[in-house]
Amino acid sequence: MNLALVDPFVLAQDYPESLTAHLRSGHATCLRFNRRGDLLASGRVDGTVVIFDLETNGVARKAKKLIAGPSWSRDGRYLLSASQDWKCILWDLKDGSRLRTVKFEAPVYIADLHPFNPFLFVASLFEDQPALVDMSSTTPVKHILPSASKRKNVSDEETTTEKQAAQDAKHTTCVTIFSHSGHHILAGTSKGWLNIIDTATRQPVYSTRLANGVIILLRLTPSGREMVLNCSDRIIRTLHMPDLSDPGLNPDNITIEVEHKFQDVVNRLSWNHVSFSSTGEYVMASTYMNHDIYVWERRQGSLVKILEGPKEELGVVEWHPYRPYVAACGLETGKIYLWTVNTPQRWSALAPDFVEVEENVEYMEREDEFDIHPISVIHQRRLDLEDEDVDVLTLECGRAGGRDFRPDREPVEMADSDGDGAFRMPVLLDLDASESEEDVVAVGPGTMRRKSPGAGKEWQNGGQAAAAATVAEEKGTAGKKAAATGASSKRSRRR
Repeated sequence: MNLALVDPFVLAQDYPESLTAHLRSGHATCLRFNRRGDLLASGRVDGTVVIFDLETNGVARKAKKLIAGPSWSRDGRYLLSASQDWKCILWDLKDGSRLRTVKFEAPVYIADLHPFNPFLFVASLFEDQPALVDMSSTTPVKHILPSASKRKNVSDEETTTEKQAAQDAKHTTCVTIFSHSGHHILAGTSKGWLNIIDTATRQPVYSTRLANGVIILLRLTPSGREMVLNCSDRIIRTLHMPDLSDPGLNPDNITIEVEHKFQDVVNRLSWNHVSFSSTGEYVMASTYMNHDIYVWERRQGSLVKILEGPKEELGVVEWHPYRPYVAACGLETGKIYLWTVNTPQRWSALAPDFVEVEENVEYMEREDEFDIHPISVIHQRRLDLEDEDVDVLTLECGRAGGRDFRPDREPVEMADSDGDGAFRMPVLLDLDASESEEDVVAVGPGTMRRKSPGAGKEWQNGGQAAAAATVAEEKGTAGKKAAATGASSKRSRRR
């Protein structure tokens, strides 16, 4: 987006207005923006991780793996994919290689990377205990985390009865994420409990029951002080979290209460996915068996916008880290739909003497404005412009000194191992690695065309093609027989 051409009043709007574009590379099932907001990771149903460059809306990289949910590292270099074949893979986007592969004993619900250590992540497993995995060495180390809630009194823990043990066995952790600092793990259970687990000791320090149903999803604001819960009871809850990074925090003094409850009282809609806005002022959610996205204002708890778009149900929805920009994937077609603010461009920013007019006015030209120049002078000007070298491969960093300056944010250090700012993904010029195989195919050296709708589906029309060939062959045989019969009749008449 060219900020010089955008009206400054439009930039002050906090939430998107309308559907503006869509991305397509296979059937997308999950999405996740990186921390800088210039890349969008998408997991396809065929087991491919696709990374889109949001500046060009093109495919930047692909990786083959059956993915259930991506998680970015802080600098954007590493991507963790949780797959349905019981594996989690850490990818290095600098060269697209696999750094670590961790296999579990059950399918993975969701996996979340540590906010500062890309070789440490927590995973929620299907009908199994969650695990904290350390990938610092080539052999990953798994630490099992408890799913049972913390008891209020120590004496109760020492004299655990059979009934209490049976109740603890019914708790299953459905979602786990790291806190803003990474010192604690936030876990939601199937009984509606929220457990805060210390990352170092791997023991719960605080537990509270927030819902009567299953906690499906947890999501924090960029500051880490607010959290949103999506539960199976069709109610979205927002919480104000304590400062868990405070070293003097006493776990016994922690109190977490529900700030707001968002629900559709009339239609009793269920919510597929929830997310915070970039500033944390808004909460949005996609609806079950509906194609709308609801946006609430968190201070007053009121509904401010319903984003309308495609006529299909939407699954995962994500808000851009620092822009009024929303991405959602359709469940039927697998397209990625993009909502943003309509930005009328100010063309007067291109030149100081350019003036925009609302209606037709009489123009007075300069004396030498429309003078006819010799052809040789015009040709020489064209040659001078062609001698100018245009660099299309070098990526210019949009931040100063590797610091991320965003609206309503504190400057965040984003340095990488190279020491020249945040990680930048290398430019790929290979068509197979940079374009979507569903849309574009190569037909020759430097020649590309759109793939026909029926390409790759000949097996579906095999029976019809064979039948058509048989009918054509029968028609040709009948025509030959008719011609031969006519010729013989003419000969008999001549005789």
